[in-house]
Amino acid sequence: MAEYVDTVQTARRRRRPAQFTRSEERPLVARLDWVLLAAAAGLVAFGLWAISGITTHDVPGDPNYFVTRQIVFASVGVVLMIGAIFIDPAHYQRWKPALYGLMIGLMVLVALVGTVARGSRRWIDVSFFRFQPSEFGKLMFVLFMAAFLADRIRRIEDVRTPLLAISLAVPPVLLVFLQPDLGSGLVYIAALGACLFVAGTRWLHLGVLAACTVLAVTAALWLLPAAGVQVLKEYQADRLTGFLDPEEDPQGTTWNQRQSITAVGSGGFSGRGVDEATQTRLDYLPEHATDFAFASLAEQRGFVGAAVLLLLYLLVVWRGLKIVTIARDAFSAIAATGIVFALLFQIFVNIGMATGVAPVTGITLPFVSVGGSSLVANLVAIGMLEAIAVRGRRRT
Repeated sequence: MAEYVDTVQTARRRRRPAQFTRSEERPLVARLDWVLLAAAAGLVAFGLWAISGITTHDVPGDPNYFVTRQIVFASVGVVLMIGAIFIDPAHYQRWKPALYGLMIGLMVLVALVGTVARGSRRWIDVSFFRFQPSEFGKLMFVLFMAAFLADRIRRIEDVRTPLLAISLAVPPVLLVFLQPDLGSGLVYIAALGACLFVAGTRWLHLGVLAACTVLAVTAALWLLPAAGVQVLKEYQADRLTGFLDPEEDPQGTTWNQRQSITAVGSGGFSGRGVDEATQTRLDYLPEHATDFAFASLAEQRGFVGAAVLLLLYLLVVWRGLKIVTIARDAFSAIAATGIVFALLFQIFVNIGMATGVAPVTGITLPFVSVGGSSLVANLVAIGMLEAIAVRGRRRT
């Protein structure tokens, strides 16, 4: 992979007259990845349709309350996505100190004046909008790491480079964990691993990083609590240990996930419909519009609805990976990889939570779960991918 971003890329530039044309020679509209835009538009539309059914009974007398709010957030996200397309990704590389400072500053602000809800301090209230900095922090984190690694691409095999990258990743990850937001913290770690991989970090160094991650999780769950030191909140530790032993507390810790599995299974092939989806309508399934939105969707729309959503996700991921291959430089390739992998990780973990193959960590379902910060941040991410695509190399 290091050869891709350095030696091979140089060789390709020499052969460009035969294989590539500079994308800047064509109008911006002609350079857009219209398949990616269509897939993103499909996800937004599908998400609004899903939310209209999932939340129709949540607010008595106002069945469209949540979907109306989500339409407003989607509109804001589309405007910001268009703006992101016009920003040259090279600016982010130059602004990396500012990106890092803004990311840390927002997370510190959350710790100082953030709004507490459901036992977590993750939000800042801005008028009618509850803003979650950790969602936008994912993008800033990826852009900063991509810029940091791209600046040191020729020294990527030196162990000091990945160690320094990890040390810079520790403050934002810890600040997110302390909110506490275990799910977002895991997304940051996953994005870091993807950035290090595509930058060309040696397999040995990646293996050591993976081993240290496993050791840290083991220490947080068992070793440190045995010594009287609680790292995670009690409910977080219970969720993780409950996943390993689902029968330990079926009426408590594992209740949410058991109800989610029931909802997914009861949807069958074509779903039970909005009014007959009792797990969602009668509120047996907690957090059915956020953490377990996929379970509610599967109950109401069945295998068909879930399959359409997964195909739309697959299309976005495929186009994102294609953009990585045409990125004009190391920074763009690393940033695109980090964005795509962070999105893929969230999809995998959320659906895994709903189907019982992953522990409950509070990760929302991109483009579907109710929440303005997540939707806006994901649309901005699509805009950044398009910005990389329109300035990338095109095959002739």
